[in-house]
Amino acid sequence: MFRILFFATLLAVAFSAVIVSANESNASKTVYFVPVEQTVERGLEAFMNRAVQTAEEEGVDHIVFELNTPGGRVDAAGEIARTVRESSIPTTAYVVEEAMSAGAYIALNADEILMAPSTRMGSAQVIDGSGNAADDKAQSAWLANMRAAAELRDRDPIYALAMADPRIDLPELGAEEGELLTLTASEAISVNYAEAIADSRDDVLAYLNLEGATIQEFEVSLAEQIARFVTSPIVIPILLSIGSLGLILELYSPGFGIPGIMGISSLLLFFYGHLVAGFAGFEGLILFVVGAALLVLEVFSPSFGIFGALGLGAIIGSLVMSSFDTTVILYSVLIAGVISLVAFFTVMKYVDRIGPMKKMILQDATSTELGYVSNEHRVELVGLTGQTLTVLRPSGTALIGDERLDVVSEGGYIEQGKKVKVISAVGSRIVVRVESAE
Repeated sequence: MFRILFFATLLAVAFSAVIVSANESNASKTVYFVPVEQTVERGLEAFMNRAVQTAEEEGVDHIVFELNTPGGRVDAAGEIARTVRESSIPTTAYVVEEAMSAGAYIALNADEILMAPSTRMGSAQVIDGSGNAADDKAQSAWLANMRAAAELRDRDPIYALAMADPRIDLPELGAEEGELLTLTASEAISVNYAEAIADSRDDVLAYLNLEGATIQEFEVSLAEQIARFVTSPIVIPILLSIGSLGLILELYSPGFGIPGIMGISSLLLFFYGHLVAGFAGFEGLILFVVGAALLVLEVFSPSFGIFGALGLGAIIGSLVMSSFDTTVILYSVLIAGVISLVAFFTVMKYVDRIGPMKKMILQDATSTELGYVSNEHRVELVGLTGQTLTVLRPSGTALIGDERLDVVSEGGYIEQGKKVKVISAVGSRIVVRVESAE
């Protein structure tokens, strides 16, 4: 009995020594935890590129991508997946909430997948801008990407395809024909789409045999948060619309005020976000300034539209140069242009009724109702008779009472010395006709 207790104690001590030795050896190792959160878009792509590049430069031992995303843009997901796939450092995708759509594709490109309890992964069909399934060409390319990602890590591609193709029938996993596959943590393990369930980061490190390693959180900087917001395809047309509207309103406002500040701030925010995200260079900003200067020159030195056309072209060119997607930026410019034209014609129509312009434009009018007349109406002459002093052809001079007046005949020619009668007097126009003999 004593011998059994002795050997058991010896084994426990030896095991503890091995664990302590392993922890001590791992103490010099570093693990990056990189958040992959919210919508997958080009701003996230820039952040992921920086995270992996920094990890490689610092020589960290492992990168853990903590996924919690509903999905997003296919093009951004493709670039992020390539970054994960080509990383020289071992990678693990750790699903902490959900990895849906593009998030599932990113996870499949990591070396290993771990999932927290009650998490989900899947439902990765390509959706167009109107919320409908994309065309066959886009679907085919996406299915090929999902298959390749699964095969890359020796996973059965049928489940990756079922996440993106509702025609695949997998009733045992709750994805009958017409439904997209979404795997829970336990289901993912059962089909070899996840290696283990991890409740916490400690469990992740234990699975990776990196207990005791230094954890370093790679956080999204404030500048990158702004960049992610600004580079959203939804936000870009809003920024450009506010920018153009602000500048148009500023042209019709005295001094420099709120519309100008809003316009310039929106455009600077656009360029700042794209600069931080790595999509734009200073050459785009410089081209924009040149274009704006040409438009101002057109206003003050009319050139039959030459400066205006060059300026507008330079501005659109600068936006295209600074954008990650030509289609997105041209679509945004079109929206901003329509809004700006509507605003321009509205401002031109009501410019004398809005804001500070009411103080700059004379509102008073000299109307007849207020007693103002442009000519005196000689209504008292109507009915009086006189004699023509000159021939009326049809205008001439007549003596009406004691006044020599300029008159106009009612009809045609009236000879000199004829007796005439005033039939109307409106302003300076006095109309006469030949007085018939009685």
